[in-house]
Amino acid sequence: MSNTLSYDDVVRTLDDLPSLPAVVMELLNSIDQEDVDISVLAKKVSYDQALTAKTLRLANSSLYGLQVKVTTIQQAITYLGFQTTRNLITAAAVTGCFAEGHCPGFDHKAFWRHSIATAACAKVLARQMRFNQDYAFTAGLLHDIGRLVLVSCFPNHYSEAIAWREQHDAYMLDAERTVLGVDHVDAGLALAEHWNFSDTMRLAIGGHHDPEAPGAGFLAAIIHVADAIVHALDLAQVQDDLVPPVSTVAWTALGLDEEIYLQIFRETELQYEEISMVLLT
Repeated sequence: MSNTLSYDDVVRTLDDLPSLPAVVMELLNSIDQEDVDISVLAKKVSYDQALTAKTLRLANSSLYGLQVKVTTIQQAITYLGFQTTRNLITAAAVTGCFAEGHCPGFDHKAFWRHSIATAACAKVLARQMRFNQDYAFTAGLLHDIGRLVLVSCFPNHYSEAIAWREQHDAYMLDAERTVLGVDHVDAGLALAEHWNFSDTMRLAIGGHHDPEAPGAGFLAAIIHVADAIVHALDLAQVQDDLVPPVSTVAWTALGLDEEIYLQIFRETELQYEEISMVLLT
């Protein structure tokens, strides 16, 4: 087994990662700000044609039920609002940012299927809870981003962790801690710091496996439950996938009954199909 890693080892490698387009960094950094010049940002995004095309395909999907076809970022903002459009741009950029295929045993497509499904489920849950759906969608999409950091920066270490997980039929989190000495939550927080994510996002990434931790916040509880639902629905299509244990505190905090959960399952599956068709093709 290789030498274990430390949080500082992870931080030192972050500069080697691909960087998001500058305009997306600007959008992520401004997530808690209200006084953003929307027209300037819309213009900047439109210079990136691939990003614009993906964003507009999402905006026109049945996910948002628009009665009109939007053909520019400015129109998307007019019809969907700035928050929602910003999240679509972020989703379009992040899903295309990391190279695949460097880590034996890691299924890049399955990773994004799980992340997109969690984003869809978190959005549906947030609507039920009258919580900000846009925050929930983005946090769901990014909750496991630390896994991509570890896969990209330490592919050999991570493939050992994957092998250990399979031998011991364990959770990936436990395999990471045993083999690497750090886990994807640590790596996700390091990246959130590096990319200047808002505090809202950092708390959700940091607390999605431990929503009972002091100060984890309600969004962490939503992501925690969404993550478990998506594992149970097997939307990532991963063999021998284990459903993580669900925090009773988080489950109780959401306070939803069985009928509503069945509705949430159906809606998650439908929205997942739609979003993954846009983001993964």
